[in-house]
Amino acid sequence: MATAVSNVAAAKDPGPRGGDPGAGKAIDGLSGPEAEYFNSALTEFSSPETVSEGLGPRMNLDSCSGCHIQPAIGGSSPAVNPQFAFATQNGATDSVPSFITANGPVRESRFVKNADGSNDGGVHAIFTISGRSGATGCKMQQPDYDTQLAQHNVIFRIPTPTFGAGLIESIPDQTIIDNAANDAPTKSSLGIQGRPNIQVSGHTVTGQTNNNGNDGTVARFGWKAQNKSLLLFAGEAYNVEMGISNELFQTERDETGTCQFAVVPNDTTNMSAATAFDGLSGIEKFAIFMRFLAPPAPSTNTPGGSRSIGNGSKLFASTGCALCHTPALQTGNAAVAALRNKAVNLYSDLLTHDMGTGLADGISQGEAGPREFRTAPLWGLGQRLFFLHDGRATDLISAIRAHRSTGSEGNGVVSNFNNLSENQKQDLLNFLRSL
Repeated sequence: MATAVSNVAAAKDPGPRGGDPGAGKAIDGLSGPEAEYFNSALTEFSSPETVSEGLGPRMNLDSCSGCHIQPAIGGSSPAVNPQFAFATQNGATDSVPSFITANGPVRESRFVKNADGSNDGGVHAIFTISGRSGATGCKMQQPDYDTQLAQHNVIFRIPTPTFGAGLIESIPDQTIIDNAANDAPTKSSLGIQGRPNIQVSGHTVTGQTNNNGNDGTVARFGWKAQNKSLLLFAGEAYNVEMGISNELFQTERDETGTCQFAVVPNDTTNMSAATAFDGLSGIEKFAIFMRFLAPPAPSTNTPGGSRSIGNGSKLFASTGCALCHTPALQTGNAAVAALRNKAVNLYSDLLTHDMGTGLADGISQGEAGPREFRTAPLWGLGQRLFFLHDGRATDLISAIRAHRSTGSEGNGVVSNFNNLSENQKQDLLNFLRSL
């Protein structure tokens, strides 16, 4: 008997949507002074750092916007990786490691173990200031990536988008905790648990501080929800990604004497500044920019149009995706009126979940273990280029199916997705690209 041939095309990620990015601007409702602060902070967020300002001596790039630029400033990794050219910028003598490519994602590298077998987990910055303008006399070697890669001891992280970060910061802890208890029977039937990364201890590992503090509250920023606030998120990034010490991270991560060209800490409050804004430290300015940055606006400018997107939205809920990627949470009584009592359409529960052996990175941060990751907010997904914590996926189907592996809380939901018809899968993908 002849086998019937289906004429239904296989579902396919329609790819990043075109048109206006719908992101990168200030949140609606800011006061005049707040808007001025946002615009000035935008300039700071966009500006590259120099050796004389404290760049390095080890770093991954020289500006916030270099990493956070797709599809607009504040976003994620761009199509052309700025790290590729940065290796030899301004006279630099660095080489480009194999995991950094011209069209690949911006990446930071972490080593899972130290040479003695103890846990590492810290960021090992890719580049140095050796040879760069203003770094006369500094001679440093990059990490020995060939050896570490051969030993399978390197994992990667890509930039997380910062759109709508002020709204996320303003969600009360209790809202996150209450939402975690919602739909408990359905979650249990699918093997979904999830837990907040509670700030209960402040310990350090080589090269990286687990900045969870000890106040017993819910952290929410970073791939493992390891940072509580935008100020902490900014301070850590300034120190770890650009090598610029600051009032949260007072000392250099590498204290080689011949490679210090600015005072320590490099960035501080300027109490002699002419204006209040100019007096703020860099990390406070970065935090203001992210706090006042608008969330991305969804769009129907995707294949399939509004009908397909509507069907996909329903399937997103019925397959179980929305059990972790909560469509909306609510802010509380924030100090800034524009952030107060607002719906936050982030598509995340801000909890950490066990994602199994397939996505495990072997690194713990705060209460988040080696296989746990924060549910990534999906707003802005429509124009994102790289997916998952290490950027391994460049299409949505691969990203969805990567949620399935031994021990993963996503196994049941991925099975539900796989059991959809091709037309239904396409509707769901079209919906995701509308976000």
